[in-house]
Amino acid sequence: MATEFQDPSFRGPLRKGERRRKSAAFQCRTPKQGLLFLAFIMTVSTATPQTPSSVQRPTQTPVPPVAKKVPKEIVTHGDKRLDDYFWLREKTNAEVIAYLEAENAYGDAVTRPQQPFRERLYREMLGHLQETDSSAPVRRGEFFYYTRTEKGKSYPIYCRKHGSLKAPEEIILDQNALAQGHKFLSLGAFEPSDDNLLLAYTTDSTGYRQYTLHIKDLRSGKLLPDQFERVDEVVWTTDNKTLFFVTENEVTKRQDEFHRHTLGSASAERVYFEPDVLFDLSVDRSRDRAFVFLTAESKLSTEVRFLPAGQPGAPLRLVQPREPDHKYFVTHRRGQFYIRTNDKAKNYRVATAPVEHPGKAAWKEFIPHNPAVKIDGLDLFTGHAVVSERENGLERIRIINLENQQSHAIELPEPDYALAVDSNPEFDTTLLRFRYQSLVTPSSFYDYDMNSRQRTLVKQTQVPGYKPASYVSERIFATASDGTKIPCSVVYKKGLQRNGRNPLFLYAYGSYGHSIPAAFSYSRLALLDRGVIYAMAHIRGGGEMGEAWRDQGRMMLKRNTFTDFIACAEHLIGEKYTSADRLAIQGASAGGLLMGAVVNMRPDLFRVVIAQVPFVDVLNTMLDPSLPLTTSEYIEWGNPNEKAAYDYMKTYSPYDNVARQNYPAMLVRVSLNDSQVPYWEGAKFAAKLRALKTDQNVLLLKTNTGAGHGGASGRYDALHDLAFDYAFVLGELGIISGKAVKSW
Repeated sequence: MATEFQDPSFRGPLRKGERRRKSAAFQCRTPKQGLLFLAFIMTVSTATPQTPSSVQRPTQTPVPPVAKKVPKEIVTHGDKRLDDYFWLREKTNAEVIAYLEAENAYGDAVTRPQQPFRERLYREMLGHLQETDSSAPVRRGEFFYYTRTEKGKSYPIYCRKHGSLKAPEEIILDQNALAQGHKFLSLGAFEPSDDNLLLAYTTDSTGYRQYTLHIKDLRSGKLLPDQFERVDEVVWTTDNKTLFFVTENEVTKRQDEFHRHTLGSASAERVYFEPDVLFDLSVDRSRDRAFVFLTAESKLSTEVRFLPAGQPGAPLRLVQPREPDHKYFVTHRRGQFYIRTNDKAKNYRVATAPVEHPGKAAWKEFIPHNPAVKIDGLDLFTGHAVVSERENGLERIRIINLENQQSHAIELPEPDYALAVDSNPEFDTTLLRFRYQSLVTPSSFYDYDMNSRQRTLVKQTQVPGYKPASYVSERIFATASDGTKIPCSVVYKKGLQRNGRNPLFLYAYGSYGHSIPAAFSYSRLALLDRGVIYAMAHIRGGGEMGEAWRDQGRMMLKRNTFTDFIACAEHLIGEKYTSADRLAIQGASAGGLLMGAVVNMRPDLFRVVIAQVPFVDVLNTMLDPSLPLTTSEYIEWGNPNEKAAYDYMKTYSPYDNVARQNYPAMLVRVSLNDSQVPYWEGAKFAAKLRALKTDQNVLLLKTNTGAGHGGASGRYDALHDLAFDYAFVLGELGIISGKAVKSW
């Protein structure tokens, strides 16, 4: 499985500042590099639609494996639950592995008739992928950094050129070489030193997201002996020999320690430990490279400490003590801290304070709170402040001239889109790199002159065979059960008629305040060219409509997330975009919780479901504080050790609400090395569904035994997985191609 944004221009590590800005999403049950798993890149012009009931069935249907029942009694607040499949948590138990392998074999046997179709889909994916390509180069000091891919190689190659783009290329890191001998290889941090002579980077070779820190001398190409385990984030200081980094707990994976290391020393000094189990640490550095910031963050509050980057031995100083429900983030320009804060500002405001007196008492208003506009981020340059905003669910970039305080927003050509400030390592510049895309416009990188307001297209992702004029996008609104208007992004092939019989693929997430962007995906052509409508439901629990939108879909209001999704599905049916027997849905991670909840609540509303790495065993997981993420997420889902929270969570926990009823066809995907959502959540859910469901619809459980939360790390392995998934969905929607017959 690949993320939605995995294209040839994807750089791998997040840009500086992104981790803190997005930490609520990236530290939760989500993929590290993004939250969507829809990177299906197929286009077949010979597809033949049929009604599902008319598709030929195999004459000999394989028999699914049956997980044994080992009843385990669990009593909480006097409430007794019997868990027949608790034993599937035993990863070292040979019977568990045998069961997962039997499920994989069953899935392969059931889908064997569509193998030629899958292979065709895979080849079509490659036809839409610019296999040999390069990213938009980013200037950092005297160097231009970029990545490139080569046909036949699974991973990007990290390169740079000195002084000019015409200069000779220097390969600084080849992820293909790093991946040799490993089934999985993910790159985490990627931080050149200030003088560009050294590179700090981290790797994970299992998918469990426990990264090892390496230091490479870019002059000699050799690795230094300095190496540390379980490292999450890294920054250099101005002396080019001192690093600060955050490490995570080996068991809970909570990022709880902050270290200082001088190159050549045998160990690292622990500078700070975060004792509160609700908080994780992250480290960042201001764009002007003047300060290092250590942020402790829970889902609802933060606390920031700092030290001068030119004085790595200096003690940490506190900006403002943590307070309940107060989140703030800090950056620096010319002796002033700029603080993005939700103090008396639900959707955030920006204040300034002198470095000498950074506390709240000295904060002066810079950007006042506007309840209709959420401030998502702030980027500072020598003469400009760049404000990432969101209004009515749409992203906006606003430029403020810090000399005259005049501001303007970057003009955008389409009514629905995805927009973000991209990598901008240079402080003293008037050029802003931003990324723009929409449901019909491929990912495009622009350099924007903040003074003249002129933009230059630096790079647009090439999609062979794609004609944007052949597709139409819309932004529509469904009405939730309480009257709330829920935005939906929709795209389809031009000329399609709304007759109530179109196949439709509906995706959503709806947790952690994470907003799902209306982004382009070359994979989506496989759906659109077959007459499938693709839609995203921007439901509550996400952040599309501001902080209140998030609050209305979490804790004791979490069920709004599920009823919103159902309302969107019903609206699409009512407006004749589709019908229930032509509706496919998908969600991943916390979006997998959404899938499990809605199929329990309204199984009649959907034809086929993909639940990827699904967080479905909510009560058992949230009652186990030894598991990664559990304690820090008490203030996202609730703490079931409290009876009211337990009772409410029990009403929607998918595993606990599987019933004797008909269910849609379903594909459940899990990964054996998943650290965010353990494999056994989806495995238990599938086992219980097999035992209780009263229909003959196919149910598949597929386990990736060599990956983690985001699935396969190599792009070709990911494409093979995607071919499997989409053949499954398209068959269930009654769409076949050539001689490939698919349905059950």
